[in-house]
Amino acid sequence: MNRLTPIFPALLGLLLATLWQQFDLPNPIFYLRISLSSLLLLLGILASTMLAVLHWRRRQQQSALHALRDELSIDRRRFLQRLDHELKNPLMALRASLTNLKDSDSAERRAAAFNSAELQTVRLSRLTSDLRKIADLETRPLQRTTIDLTALLQEIHELAQEQRANVTLTIPQAPWPLPTIDGDWDLLFLAIYNLVDNGIKFTQPSDKIELRAREDGATIVIEVADTGQGVAAEELPYVWDELYRGTSARGIAGSGLGLALARAIVRRHDGSVSFDSRAGQGTLVAMRLPLTD
Repeated sequence: MNRLTPIFPALLGLLLATLWQQFDLPNPIFYLRISLSSLLLLLGILASTMLAVLHWRRRQQQSALHALRDELSIDRRRFLQRLDHELKNPLMALRASLTNLKDSDSAERRAAAFNSAELQTVRLSRLTSDLRKIADLETRPLQRTTIDLTALLQEIHELAQEQRANVTLTIPQAPWPLPTIDGDWDLLFLAIYNLVDNGIKFTQPSDKIELRAREDGATIVIEVADTGQGVAAEELPYVWDELYRGTSARGIAGSGLGLALARAIVRRHDGSVSFDSRAGQGTLVAMRLPLTD
């Protein structure tokens, strides 16, 4: 739409009104005491106003669409850069291990090279597996069942205790236990355990990790809290991005997909998840899941 288009009706109304008066054409007076020439002018102005509003709305929509496309393009480039980084390091290590395995005359060095190659292969396998899980979540139908959250959290707690002794579980027992919810047991187990596993990775043995749950209105709130190193404030907006690894994650095994996978699972269950952290103090991740109707 041309920028001058909205004013065409007003100009046409003005032209017709002028011609009407110039050639002394019959000019009946309506009961509202508006001459026909004035009415034409008003109609032209009204039409121009409407076209101007439509033109403005169209420009706003186009601007929003362009901004969304730019944001998606930036996100795509950022994801590809992170993926390149996550693939490049294990591939270089794997290549070096294979070279050492081929050239080494020592059985001990060959064993070390083999172990290194196997470790990098497992790392790549986990990375591709997690990426596939996130992609599948968009189309995979949920295997919904009635879930006893107390039993689910206790199983996660037992598994976490095998890695860390100071992981505590707090769930209500009185006056009533946690209600059941409708969901996919395996996916929710994966989402919650990923949060606990993150807490284990980014804390020291002396730090505390708490897994707790409570009923809050029409939702169940499940929290994973720790007293670990936390996340810097400037990094908080990116913690949910796929493959994002902050400065505190350097040197710690992982792909940077745990939080993204957890959020995708929670959203498929019509829930929400939040992340709050303070550098040097700890982290609190809370997910909200709707109760079964």
